[in-house]
Amino acid sequence: MTVTTDTRPDTARAASDLLLDHWRSGRKLAALPPDLRPATRAEGYAIQAGLERPGASAIFGWKIAATSRAGQAHIGVDGPMAGRLPADRVAAGGAELSLDGNHMRVAEVEFAFRMGRSLPPREAPYGTDEVMAAVAALHPAIEIPDSRFEDFATVGAPQLIADDACAHLFVLGAQAPDGWRSLDLARHRPTAQVGDRYRREGLGANVLDDPRLALAWLANELSQLGVTLRAGQVVTTGTCMIPLEIRPGDEVRADYGAIGLVSVRFR
Repeated sequence: MTVTTDTRPDTARAASDLLLDHWRSGRKLAALPPDLRPATRAEGYAIQAGLERPGASAIFGWKIAATSRAGQAHIGVDGPMAGRLPADRVAAGGAELSLDGNHMRVAEVEFAFRMGRSLPPREAPYGTDEVMAAVAALHPAIEIPDSRFEDFATVGAPQLIADDACAHLFVLGAQAPDGWRSLDLARHRPTAQVGDRYRREGLGANVLDDPRLALAWLANELSQLGVTLRAGQVVTTGTCMIPLEIRPGDEVRADYGAIGLVSVRFR
């Protein structure tokens, strides 16, 4: 069933404008003003939807935030959240990016799926096998999140959803070679190297128990909101390891073994 919200379009637009202005300028705010503040997840999504207004950057795909219990505890929520990936915030693997305006200063190693077929809203939930049958490709990816709030751990899920689930920058690696569907993604262990400073290992099961389950969660979350997960869009499913602390000058290299490699450098 489609979720409805009582948020007025003008209120949602004003809240979206305020958050987008802070995103572009790199400024932070303590919280949305009381008259613009969402009280529910649905109201948060109504504000986030302002990113798709006419004249805005195209939506490249979707992200899932807080796909692990540790991640949920870190930002003070009790479940995952969906966010949009604006196309003007997406780079190809090997890119050099700036951390100006980014206060979180972490990189997240993620499994990303590119959709080959659209999944429109419907009454019945989508099953994992059905969602995976709609996938065209798997990619290694790195997300560089951030929030427009000074203390993102205290503002709550509705405001974090309005804040695009802490989206900021996204790096997409080349698609995995044929045969990736035979891999057990829940048991897959990507590794990441941050310059010559440290190395970290992840596990696919850290992503809602399996990245494929995370993708199905996203498809059903959007379906309940009346939103189509469209063919060609990319869904990045959440970090599979403890977020990587980064600083200017670092290069992050994530090795997914048979799935491939992806890297990004911070100038």
